[in-house]
Amino acid sequence: MAQVDRCKVPQAFWRAVEHIGVPPVALLRQARLPATLHLGGQAFVTTAQYFALMRGLEELSGDPALGLRMVREVDTAVHPPSSLAAFYARDYRDGLARLARFKRLCMPEQLQIVEAGGNCTISVDWPFATEAEPAISVDITFASLVELGRRATGKAIMPRRVEFARPGPASTAHADYFGCLIRTGTHDLLVLDAADLDRPFPGHNPEMLEMLTPALSAALGELEAQSSVAEQVKIVLKRCLASGQPGLSDIARQLGMSDRTLQRRITEEGSTFRGLLAEARRDLGRRLLTDPATDIDEVACLLGYHDTTSFYRAFREWEGMPPNRWREMHLPKGAAVIGLY
Repeated sequence: MAQVDRCKVPQAFWRAVEHIGVPPVALLRQARLPATLHLGGQAFVTTAQYFALMRGLEELSGDPALGLRMVREVDTAVHPPSSLAAFYARDYRDGLARLARFKRLCMPEQLQIVEAGGNCTISVDWPFATEAEPAISVDITFASLVELGRRATGKAIMPRRVEFARPGPASTAHADYFGCLIRTGTHDLLVLDAADLDRPFPGHNPEMLEMLTPALSAALGELEAQSSVAEQVKIVLKRCLASGQPGLSDIARQLGMSDRTLQRRITEEGSTFRGLLAEARRDLGRRLLTDPATDIDEVACLLGYHDTTSFYRAFREWEGMPPNRWREMHLPKGAAVIGLY
């Protein structure tokens, strides 16, 4: 079955909206959504409707830093369980992994986390988006990830770099909040110092995790049961490529099924494991190439290729051109840059 385009907007979102002085009914009217959508806990929205909510907030507030303020001013205690579990993790790396895993319970977005060369680069995929993600939505996601590190470690975590697809320059509020180099007019990327991921969370609570994790895993399992196996396989492949070329057995084990069952379900959907591996490499390769700080040899390594020549050969088959030429064509020219020193 195909993955379902729907997300449940958590009550924490509506509380944050009210806190900043925007009545939920006014926001829903601006977004042209049902006026009672914020009432009750079982209302779902599509990606397009969620983006409409975000644009409505931008239009009603006129504050370019509203997303940052919403994240900063919301008490951790009101976060939904899918986010709250991250604050009980062992360290920042574990917290980010839990947030990435369970975030889909609230939003149909997928966090892509890649560690390489001392950097941890985070990007966001919206599988059902037909338009660019609103700037305020990007702000909320990136600020939430940074805020997790700051609140849970008690340290002033600063990203190494933040990139925004929106045209520049970045606002003073963004520069003050992130405290790092900010590029605009490029792509939406959050780049953390990988060394910060080892910082422990003093509030690590194994007992709370033992209570939350099974329930969240069960809920995620129900959601993933509605997703195509092909999409699940590609998500796991992208996560595993940097450690080598994962085989069908490796992926089956991570998805909790036998090799035979996984092979059968892939075939039933009209795909092949080899084809899905190529698609995963192509998707991740294109994303990595849009980061000018990642050299092509490193991209080849992160995609599981033993040498750059093999990567060049594969990329020519995908795109009809070498990766360096593709990068030149897809990196924006004259991107605005703001640095803090």
